[in-house]
Amino acid sequence: MPELRKGKEDREFKVLLGLVKLYLETGKPIGSNTLKESAFDRLSSATIRNYFARLEKEGFLMQHHSSGGRVPTEEAYKIFAKEALLNNSHIEPDEEFALKEVLCKETRELSIYFQEAIEKLSDILGSAVFFSSPRFDQDFIVEVKLVPIDDKRCLCVIVTDFSLVHTVILYTEQKMSLFSLKRVEQYFHFRLTGLDKPVLSSEEESFAKKSYNEVVLRHFVMYTNFNQEDVYKAGFSKLLSQPEFYDPLTLASSLAIFENSRLISPLLQETIESGSIKYWIGSDLERITPPPHVSSIIATSYSINHRPVGAIAILGASRQQYEKVFGVLKLFSELLSETLTKSMYKYKLSYRQPGQFIDNKAVSMIENQESL
Repeated sequence: MPELRKGKEDREFKVLLGLVKLYLETGKPIGSNTLKESAFDRLSSATIRNYFARLEKEGFLMQHHSSGGRVPTEEAYKIFAKEALLNNSHIEPDEEFALKEVLCKETRELSIYFQEAIEKLSDILGSAVFFSSPRFDQDFIVEVKLVPIDDKRCLCVIVTDFSLVHTVILYTEQKMSLFSLKRVEQYFHFRLTGLDKPVLSSEEESFAKKSYNEVVLRHFVMYTNFNQEDVYKAGFSKLLSQPEFYDPLTLASSLAIFENSRLISPLLQETIESGSIKYWIGSDLERITPPPHVSSIIATSYSINHRPVGAIAILGASRQQYEKVFGVLKLFSELLSETLTKSMYKYKLSYRQPGQFIDNKAVSMIENQESL
């Protein structure tokens, strides 16, 4: 990336930052008079145009029409983001209040907590959000629901104590009525709690026992084998309101990241290891998405007891309001880290990172509750 010289060209540098800031706010090409009126009244329009010409030659600005204003290039965004990261970012009081309202509450229902938090973050920033989480131990099945699909299949919905939801397709030898499936659900409840054993027909009892064993074994395998972070997502539709994604092919290219968590996992892991805010703009993402590269990803880590354990990432256009995003993500990380640390102590929870094995105590807990 070409470096913009400071020193003698400090004013040129400030003009570039001013133009990028104004363009991020308005989304419209910036002319010399517009920039002068916004923050550079001490410079003449002619001087600003000269700066524009040099900045365009150096690859930081471009002009769609010979008589039109300038817009920043990808390199200009990177310069602006680097400078914004060095400065204290500002967050609006209403945004700070909204984040505190959703994040500052200790709970065991971690899945609901995470999803609510990133939905709020997506609303504030108007972007898609990714959130990676470690695997929390001491989780177990609390409820099972059955939904018929067709004559031979039903959908089994598993809800855990931490409000995680998993689904399993169960096969039936013959079509089962809604009433039969409801009695099978009651059998699952009996096996999980030891309360209120239902009266079943022989066919229902055979299916219920076999299905219960299948469900708890799948939960056990999923629970004990943890090779990749749990990833939560929000704000898919937010990209539709950004002009950069009006083209269907561009939108599909960017949303490939959203659909396949494995594409973004290396960036999330890099962020966790750095313990700081990271960003990838435009062509920085060529290793995970095909062109055109009009997107940017900004991420930061969060911690439990001062140890980075996961990351939050924002996916949007390259034309991001970087100062705002940095400020909001910083506060989000601080509040989340503080609340999670308190919840871990309050509810005596433990967690694992990908590749770490579950401890014997947690295995025993599962076996005792879900014994076959």
